[in-house]
Amino acid sequence: MKAIKRHEALKPLSREHHEGLLLSWKIRMGLKKEVAIDRIKRYCDFFFKEDLVHHFNIEELHVFSLLEPEDELVKRALADHRKLKRLFMQKQPDMKTIVAIEEELEKHIRFEERVLFNKIQEEASEKQLLKVLELHNSNKGCNMDNWNDKFWE
Repeated sequence: MKAIKRHEALKPLSREHHEGLLLSWKIRMGLKKEVAIDRIKRYCDFFFKEDLVHHFNIEELHVFSLLEPEDELVKRALADHRKLKRLFMQKQPDMKTIVAIEEELEKHIRFEERVLFNKIQEEASEKQLLKVLELHNSNKGCNMDNWNDKFWE
């Protein structure tokens, strides 16, 4: 696949997407090593609270709004967010839930990076994109070093 040239305004979100892909990988490694589901879930909860909630808010408030609300790609992204939130917020997750988080998160990120963000870059004005950059605090994000239980190693 050809490398995608990402606008500066969307680069912080793309870096956060990379962290999300790492979460999916960590879940896969944990499952492969037969790590207890509750250990994986605690990390997922940490990631959701410290990174994903903020990330989804930025996208929903400032990025998706660069397209029409009725745009099918925006509708899909919002539906993905709702589904992922429900998965992350399950109180008694089982193997099926953890696998769904891993699969749905990766699929969603690939969609945003390969399809939705490209359309946004094509249709949004430079001024609109720079406003996203101004509003998005790229320093906000999950500090992976703050997690001691590296079950994926």
